[in-house]
Amino acid sequence: MEKVRRAVNEIAYARNPRKLCRLHRSLIPLLSIASSLYKLALSLRHSLYRHGFFPVHRLPVAVVSVGNLSWGGNGKTPMVEFIARWLCHFGISPLILSRGYAGGDEVNMLRRHLLWTPTKFGVGANRAAVASQFIQRYGYVDTRESSWYRKQQLGHELNVSVDSENIGAVVLDDAMQVMPTIAPTKERYRKVISFATFFLFIEHWSLWRDLDIVMVNGLTLWGNLQLLPLGPLREPLTALKRADAVVIHHADLVSENILKDIESTIRGIKESIPLFFSKMDPTYLFEVGNTNANIPLTALHKATILCVSAIGSAESFVKKIQKMGACYVDRVDFSDHHAFHVKDIELIRAKLKELEGKFGSKPIVVITEKDYDRDPEILKQLYPFKTFVVCSTLMVMSYKGSTEDSFKNFLKDHLRLKFPAEN
Repeated sequence: MEKVRRAVNEIAYARNPRKLCRLHRSLIPLLSIASSLYKLALSLRHSLYRHGFFPVHRLPVAVVSVGNLSWGGNGKTPMVEFIARWLCHFGISPLILSRGYAGGDEVNMLRRHLLWTPTKFGVGANRAAVASQFIQRYGYVDTRESSWYRKQQLGHELNVSVDSENIGAVVLDDAMQVMPTIAPTKERYRKVISFATFFLFIEHWSLWRDLDIVMVNGLTLWGNLQLLPLGPLREPLTALKRADAVVIHHADLVSENILKDIESTIRGIKESIPLFFSKMDPTYLFEVGNTNANIPLTALHKATILCVSAIGSAESFVKKIQKMGACYVDRVDFSDHHAFHVKDIELIRAKLKELEGKFGSKPIVVITEKDYDRDPEILKQLYPFKTFVVCSTLMVMSYKGSTEDSFKNFLKDHLRLKFPAEN
């Protein structure tokens, strides 16, 4: 299955399909059929929502959606954390809603990062129902009546205590993307039609959103511009018309010309949309088995490193590690959300022994937090090789007039428009 996923990924991001190997080219007709069915199902369901056949639920609190149009590596979960911390800072208790896809590695990471905040987590495919359950359990507070709103009216930005355990806002993680990639095996092919039917009833637009933020991976963008599984798009680029803002992620890892091209493409779809730029800043390391030990990034200086990851954008992860002064950096990549098995550990150990023989010293394994939170225990089997987890924080970059402050002001202004003062 891992080989199939790699093949799908290579096809989706191939610049010239003619240069693909014969096996990969043979998969294209099958993927094209599945992609056409997907497009039909997407169009039908969108029409059903537009004409009121499916209900759209409004919550009594602000709903902020963070999503993307393509699979993996767009910085959605770090942005969700950024917004949740910002809400907590102003006295709003947020509820993060996630589907918990692939074992909930992203939710586990968010829980660990936001442990000492009043953030709550709801996991489930029907997020409208999950949100309602949490609001019934904890109650809610209208942000117009909270200390956050009063502080905005006074023009202050002081750290205030949370008003209560009542939910004051909802943040949707992964709200624009629809479904994971269909693996193009014969068994999967027989299930394509049933998938398309089932797809129509998956929660996607069932919650009203007050703010739609779309994340774009500046390193990989939109591949061949085809809908999945032929391409990486879960929706056509025209879906950007529904967005209130676009954030170009990993903007520090791409050239100025590429950023201009991305901006031009987005402006061609929605000219007035606000654009922001973000990056991931590594902050510290911890060793597998000891999350409390903050190890400085200098521990990787002049070391032989093996980057192991099962994330949407392995390239950005490796590029960051390469900038940390390592002697040599190698990599083993798996598909996004891949759960490590014993055979994977054996493959990684074989690579480590190869590097040890080549350089005469034990290499260090470096993984992402997302990979750690998927299954911390199995990674202990890499002993006696050290396995470090790199911890990173999303930063909104200063670029072309956009800054972290302007992004926060955008959030504030948008929420003020939705919640005007009442006398």
